[in-house]
Amino acid sequence: MDLRILRSFKVRTTPRWIILLLDMVIVLISYAATVIADTYSLHIVTGPLNVLFVAAIVIGVYFVVSYISKSYTCVIRLSVIEDLYRIFIAVIIASVILCVINALWLVFAHAELIKFWNILVIGALSFSMMMIERLCIKYLYMRMNNATEGRKRVLVLGTTFNSVFLANALKGEIGGKYLPVGLLSIKSNNTNSEINGLKIYHFDPKTTSDEFAKNGIVGLIYDAKSNNLMSSGFADYFIKNDIALLAMNKVAEFEQDDPKGQNEKGISTYIKEVQIEDLLGRDPIVLNNPLVSKHINGSCVLITGACGSIGSEIVRQVASYHASKIILFDQAETPMHDISLEMKKDYPDADIELFMGDVRNRERVEEAFEKFHPSYVFHAAAYKHVPMMEINPTEAILANVMGTRNVADLALKYGVYKFVMISTDKAVNPTNVMGCTKRLAEIYCQSLFHDAQQKGKKTQFITTRFGNVLGSNGSVIPLFRKQIAAGGPVTVTHKEIIRYFMTIPEACSLVLEAGCMGNGGEIYIFDMGEPVKIYDMARRMISLAGLKPDVDIKIEEIGLRPGEKLYEELLNDKEKTTATVNKKIMVAKVKMYDYKDVCTHIDKIITFASKGDVHEMVYAMKEFVPEYKSMHSKFEAIDKEIENEGKPIAPNAVQPTAE
Repeated sequence: MDLRILRSFKVRTTPRWIILLLDMVIVLISYAATVIADTYSLHIVTGPLNVLFVAAIVIGVYFVVSYISKSYTCVIRLSVIEDLYRIFIAVIIASVILCVINALWLVFAHAELIKFWNILVIGALSFSMMMIERLCIKYLYMRMNNATEGRKRVLVLGTTFNSVFLANALKGEIGGKYLPVGLLSIKSNNTNSEINGLKIYHFDPKTTSDEFAKNGIVGLIYDAKSNNLMSSGFADYFIKNDIALLAMNKVAEFEQDDPKGQNEKGISTYIKEVQIEDLLGRDPIVLNNPLVSKHINGSCVLITGACGSIGSEIVRQVASYHASKIILFDQAETPMHDISLEMKKDYPDADIELFMGDVRNRERVEEAFEKFHPSYVFHAAAYKHVPMMEINPTEAILANVMGTRNVADLALKYGVYKFVMISTDKAVNPTNVMGCTKRLAEIYCQSLFHDAQQKGKKTQFITTRFGNVLGSNGSVIPLFRKQIAAGGPVTVTHKEIIRYFMTIPEACSLVLEAGCMGNGGEIYIFDMGEPVKIYDMARRMISLAGLKPDVDIKIEEIGLRPGEKLYEELLNDKEKTTATVNKKIMVAKVKMYDYKDVCTHIDKIITFASKGDVHEMVYAMKEFVPEYKSMHSKFEAIDKEIENEGKPIAPNAVQPTAE
């Protein structure tokens, strides 16, 4: 038959019932072979009814065992080794069951149903013919679908069993996107030239890129176990040489069962182009912390800012720890609707309460406390964008300071067990309004705790402080992706600017743990890993998109934004840290403030904000938080005014204006 006619069908999978039917035909043929052998070699004649009866038992046993063990599945997508293993197990189990049936028949009927030797012959013949059947199907499908045509030639990283398994599975995939032509070894002591028909390429920075080009190899596939290697800088070699990096989260991920045999997802669909997040070296988060489970399981938890990047992830993680009730407090209507649908789908058993409200509205916040009496409060509601708050400073005070005071005061009033505030690295030596508002919120919560403790109150106030989170709303990575997709330019504020990053799940996991381990009054800081230069990140993202920096996509330096600084810090110069049981969480030793003094200053600052008096408000902020020094901002003029001991600044200086 002309293979071009076969290929026109482009069949992707054989229905599994056909494979099961063919297997049963093979078992029947194997049994028939033993009957014929007995008749002509041993001259044993068996009646037709007995033959049919025994045949029904043999086929019935093999059918049940095959169906339960699913030996008839994954014929096309998995390797021959996997097929062999499944069939072997099914044949052994079926043979053992037939032997047991035969032994029982011999005991009760005093005659053999089928000879034990014939059971072994049936098993051996069935196993052999089933393997031949699968090999024929694989070969036919490969020819029908022209398996190598149009595929991208790639290497698979490593020479381990998983690497070989993945390469073979991809190679035999019908209609796949990738054709592995070898394995890339990074071990100099690997002397093999070939494994299971796959050529071994040895990594050498001087020659590997030329080997890729010479052999038409366009990409490197690796599994998640190699993430540490990739994030350590190994990936940069391939990025710089325009070699695509492709990641597979889990080698066995494509082994998922499909009872109807209609899953058209091939292995290639589980392989994704590497994102910049994959190369920043953050450890995966496993939500099985016994400390957090002990606290959250069965507790009522209120989360402010529940629809934001951090708040929504805290909601998910709290739900995974089986809180008795989760109150989502937020003013954003559409995101609230979206997360409610998500929670119904992903956590159908979670008791979710949607509570629309603004933390600046004390009466509305109190309604939530009075109605639900939460034991734990995670306060994530805040304005966070530095340039936006530099333009609208009074709103930053009202949301981040007054809003925090409202929630904290009510947490104390209603006897909340733990109040956990989400702060930021921008609160350390703040250079902008937003950072200073978060520092004021930290100071208020810490001083409130110590004052309440002296009065015999039990509520614990805890602060967590960390840097930027990957992929959060308005963060740099989504912005760069949009700019790259639009053809550029990619804009960075300064070539030397650096930032700390961690993933949203990691940050929230540490927030939960720190909140549960704290006794009150602590400011916890997180190990953010090594800082990342934003300019280098932009270049890597462009390269990962298959483009060349400054050739296909321009990178423009646009200057620091109002209030922005080159380097973020997690600790003030005068602050010290002490270790905790988690090496990623430390306690900051910070200056202590008197609660009454704090209230006096914060009341004054909020009063100025409410009146829209920006100058007096920022002046009061800088007086109370003297480390707050504005950078690239109109409020630098107030720093000069304070330096001159309150004397009016020069007439030609830029005067901050009210909003």
